[in-house]
Parts: sequence; structure tokens; C-alpha cells
Amino acid sequence: MAILNARTRPLPWFRPSLPALPSLHAMMRAVITRRYLAEMDDRMLKDIGISRGDALREAERLPWDLGRRG
Repeated sequence: MAILNARTRPLPWFRPSLPALPSLHAMMRAVITRRYLAEMDDRMLKDIGISRGDALREAERLPWDLGRRG
């Protein structure tokens, strides 16, 4: 009679589903670029078509929040 090892056989009812997180590199890049955005003056923001409020809202987002905002 064979002894089954729990490590070699996955349990069919236990399949953890974790959300995919962005890479550490992508999160750090978001932090840095959002900081630059927050530091821009009104002339620079006008050049790229973003209001001061939009820039500050973007800068306050969490590092792993990389999706588009509508």
C-alpha cells in the first residue's frame, strides 16, 4: 500500500486565488513619477494637460494602484 505525501498531491478544494500584484520595479517607478508630478508647477501641468487637483490625486494613489483612473 502506497503512502501519499500531502506535499506531492495538491488538495482539489484548496486553491488559493491571490490577486496579481505588480512588480516591485513597477511600484517604485509609480512612486517616483507620481512624486515628480506632484512637484510640477502650474505651467508644466498645463503643458501636459493636467490640472493641479488631478496631479495631487494621482500623487496620493497607493504604489500598487497602477490601473487607469476614469
